[in-house]
Amino acid sequence: MASAAPIDQHIDLPGRGRTVVRDIPGPAGAPALLLLHGLGATGRLNWGRCYRPLSRHFRVLSVDHRGHGKGLRTRRFRLEECADDAVAAAEALGVKQLVAVGYSMGGPIASLAWRRHPERVTGLVLCATARHFTPRSTARLARATLPAVALATRLVPHVVHRRMVQRMLVRIEHPELRDRVQEELLGHEPATVIQAAEALTRFSSHDWIGEVNVPTAVVVTTLDELVPASRQLKLARSIPGARIFEVADDHDACVREAFSTTLIQACRAVAG
Repeated sequence: MASAAPIDQHIDLPGRGRTVVRDIPGPAGAPALLLLHGLGATGRLNWGRCYRPLSRHFRVLSVDHRGHGKGLRTRRFRLEECADDAVAAAEALGVKQLVAVGYSMGGPIASLAWRRHPERVTGLVLCATARHFTPRSTARLARATLPAVALATRLVPHVVHRRMVQRMLVRIEHPELRDRVQEELLGHEPATVIQAAEALTRFSSHDWIGEVNVPTAVVVTTLDELVPASRQLKLARSIPGARIFEVADDHDACVREAFSTTLIQACRAVAG
């Protein structure tokens, strides 16, 4: 069965602002997935290869986080608020229950969505992510320096934005692909992205992740150097009954076709 065309829904969230949700209806009555992207990406960049394969089985919703792409504009980035934003956006579209699917930074946001909105989140799929992201010594250094960097970035946003985009594009050789990626990145607020990086240094779910009581799958990128597979597996073993799905790839696995095949398996295991 052919999947429906994506629809970009422009939504006003009371007290938050205006955002955009990509909505692919999927089969009639299908469970809903809420896709949550990683640091410095957008929904389209992170999940673009997965939208249509997933929509053959599910209704697919995707949002950009605060300060990323078409996400809400803000002067403060908190993972908890991103979780609230995402659930509120789904609810605005009439989705009362969903499976939260998070990649890298999206993993903490997905698990926080479950913790803060247990009546909405009926399952979790956590990909290339962990209970914490940085060693304590590195985290202390980041917390000491990144707030000042974010403040300085707000003083010269255009210069920083241009350099950030140029660095992200340097490895992309195909001109049309480079143009599409650049278009996505132009929506970033550099200072907010830096705040997001700092928020990740503070994040830890060690004390509560074992309380997860909904079906959960952990997709492990086994060749990952940014979030080592050992940390991903510790996350999986911390969650009662979590199923493990492995992809023999690095932290960029989400942009390749093999990842979407495994992701579908994980989502079906949770939503089933």
